[in-house]
Amino acid sequence: MRAVQVLTPTGPADVVVRDVPEPRPGPDEVLVEVHRVGVSFPDLLLSRGEYQLRPEPPFTLGVDYAGVVVSGPGFEPGQRVVGVGGYGGAAELVAGPRHTTFALPDGVSFDEAVALPMNYLTALFALDERGGLQQGETVLVHGAAGGVGTATLQVARALGARTIAVVSTEEKAAFAKRAGADETVLAEGFKDAVLELTGGKGVDVVLDVVGGSAFVDSLRVLAPQGRLLVVGFASGGGIPEVKVNRLLLNNVDVRGVGWGAYAFGRPDYMQQQWQQLVPMIESGVVRPPIGRVYPIEDFGTALIEMDARATLGKSVVRVRG
Repeated sequence: MRAVQVLTPTGPADVVVRDVPEPRPGPDEVLVEVHRVGVSFPDLLLSRGEYQLRPEPPFTLGVDYAGVVVSGPGFEPGQRVVGVGGYGGAAELVAGPRHTTFALPDGVSFDEAVALPMNYLTALFALDERGGLQQGETVLVHGAAGGVGTATLQVARALGARTIAVVSTEEKAAFAKRAGADETVLAEGFKDAVLELTGGKGVDVVLDVVGGSAFVDSLRVLAPQGRLLVVGFASGGGIPEVKVNRLLLNNVDVRGVGWGAYAFGRPDYMQQQWQQLVPMIESGVVRPPIGRVYPIEDFGTALIEMDARATLGKSVVRVRG
């Protein structure tokens, strides 16, 4: 079978598609015929050897994958599912644990499905578990036109919050609006724009997937008892440092959001999250915006374009169909 592999961790340009042996599922694994794979930031880091997981090359990329069940406990053959793992999903067949495999609601396409597990469960973990988001609060979302950003906009709305999207261009502002943002502001000068939108009060929660130079101004736009949720550092502008006197003076928090480490260590947690997410999907509030769909041979190109921040929404790779 074909799989997208890293032979040497020298970056996305060196990712290859090649034949590998088919997986042999264990007793608690679900064998899935894969139709689509999501393109994710961990794939980019894995291709460079910069992720917290360091599999020994050669290894297969792919975090989110969707297709139909071949065999496995808890599912019927032919059932439409989506699965998630640390890596290994970008192949024609995947054997994934039952507790990280989810039945798809009717009406959800495979393209949409591969945007759901990592992005939307991360957003739900960030806002609900780590952020303690309450109905009526305001959420500011950095990188709001990307996969995690659009997921956060939609989950926040489903939880009853007002959303403000921070984006780098007017094109991305329009995209974030279509994804569900109540308001949009440009990244340059966002602090003053946000304070104006909120009548000087600030926001209750900031979700930051970007890091870099915007971090201090993110602290400055927090309302009293606000929470800044650190999800990642996609800007490449370095890892910010916190002067804790800012936290003390303004009664605000900085909280880490490590969904993968938390969820993969608790076998039932992801299934509980999925049950919380399904009504949001069925109501139509959660509807992943899909960007470009690439053939499997262009997985490396998809990563390069994501790294250049040239993508909108979730990039998808077509494996079959």
